[in-house]
Amino acid sequence: MIHDNEIDATGLLCPLPVLKIRKRLKSVDSGKILLVLADDPASIIDIPHFCNEQGHQLLKMGKSKTNLTFFIKKK
Repeated sequence: MIHDNEIDATGLLCPLPVLKIRKRLKSVDSGKILLVLADDPASIIDIPHFCNEQGHQLLKMGKSKTNLTFFIKKK
């Protein structure tokens, strides 16, 4: 999926991936897509919850052997 910005949150544990996402989205224009790479298993719950609470759209979530990927569209 095409994205406008990217965060590599691998190696970070809860709540750091969400905090990095929150900070980055402050500087991203509305409608832009942010790709987040993470490996914390809690991210599967935390990131969708964050998007839902803040009004951002989680476009796609994926999982590979080593990483989780999230595509977030800023509200």
